[in-house]
Amino acid sequence: MSARDATRRPLPRRPEQRRRTSDLLPRIAVAVPAALFAIFIVGQGGLIFALGLIALGIAALVELYALMRRARPVELAGFAAVAAMVLLATYEQAADVLIALVAVIPVAFVLALARPKLSNISWGMAATVLGVVWVGLPLAHAVFLRSLDHGDGLVIDVLVATFVGDTAAYAGGRMWGRRPLAPDLSPNKTVEGLVAGLVGATFAFWCAGLYQDWLSGVDALLIGAMVAVVAPLGDLFESAIKRDLEVKDSGRLFGAHGGALDRLDAVFFTIVVGYYAAILLGYG
Repeated sequence: MSARDATRRPLPRRPEQRRRTSDLLPRIAVAVPAALFAIFIVGQGGLIFALGLIALGIAALVELYALMRRARPVELAGFAAVAAMVLLATYEQAADVLIALVAVIPVAFVLALARPKLSNISWGMAATVLGVVWVGLPLAHAVFLRSLDHGDGLVIDVLVATFVGDTAAYAGGRMWGRRPLAPDLSPNKTVEGLVAGLVGATFAFWCAGLYQDWLSGVDALLIGAMVAVVAPLGDLFESAIKRDLEVKDSGRLFGAHGGALDRLDAVFFTIVVGYYAAILLGYG
């Protein structure tokens, strides 16, 4: 080989470049079926939507309770409570969801007493209720939002805004990030990334409204802005829990995207705000 030919050979890629390329295809391979699954259950509504939410909720609880296993959470009580909350939201009045929320404490206590070793009962019930409130209540609100007029569109709009905002925050932080946002909770998050995420989520919701004649541009901007503001809080909330428990990812359900909690942490906040924002603006 001549010296001239040798100079034409591409330079070897740096390790981080190879890592980004190798991560891209697995991320796409997971993101596409996940998006199709979300579109399918939201479009179907009713029992299909409820069962899909229950499956996601139990997956999230499995991860959370595994991370908090030293506290000995009462897993069965948490699973049953989340399923009951989603089904009550689907087939009964909204207030009936409180039945499952209130019942989880005595049910968890009785099940804890039935275990062979009586220890960490208080911490176990606290961990159980944390999962039910963090996961179950937002999933019930997803049912509430889906039940509104044009609820299927609103749910999709909230999801699109949440995930676009997350992507914009990641890209903005990589390109312009200089000032740490919350170094003790999530060292990689920056103020610049936060701003990019706020703009991206708001713009994404507004763009979705362009194709929905029942949603005005002003309302789309208002709901999008509220969704954009709370999405980072949901992300930081999970980061705080993982930091306390000294773990990087909650699981591997979504491959390179992490676990169910990693993917849905912001959604657990935005879906609730999206529902009350829609009600406030007259879409109830």
